[in-house]
Amino acid sequence: QVQLIESGGGLVQPGDSLRLACAASGRTFSSYSMHWFRQAPGKEREFVAAISYSSIVTPSYTDSVKGRFTISRDNAKNTVYLQMNSLKPEDTAVYYCAAVFRSLLPKINPEDMTYWGKGTLVTVSS
Repeated sequence: QVQLIESGGGLVQPGDSLRLACAASGRTFSSYSMHWFRQAPGKEREFVAAISYSSIVTPSYTDSVKGRFTISRDNAKNTVYLQMNSLKPEDTAVYYCAAVFRSLLPKINPEDMTYWGKGTLVTVSS
């Protein structure tokens, strides 16, 4: 069993930056591929970014965040991060951390995730 707890959300202005963190319980964090999804009001949950358990696989991003968001992980701290720069109002959503065991390549379908956090709200507004 893996528990995921997100933090770092908040209210920011367009163009600002935020760093989300997702702390995981358990001793096998390094064996999980970690993902960030988001869900805006009235919309379906969508893939944002993923980082494999294997360092030979480069992180993946949805097109709308490429060049602005960076996903990273610190296995010693059992934590995955999402650095979000140049935030836009359309980035407003609840951001969820999710994990899947030993998935070499990213999975963009929320149904493929095994564990979920409860989410953290990011609001981008002037």
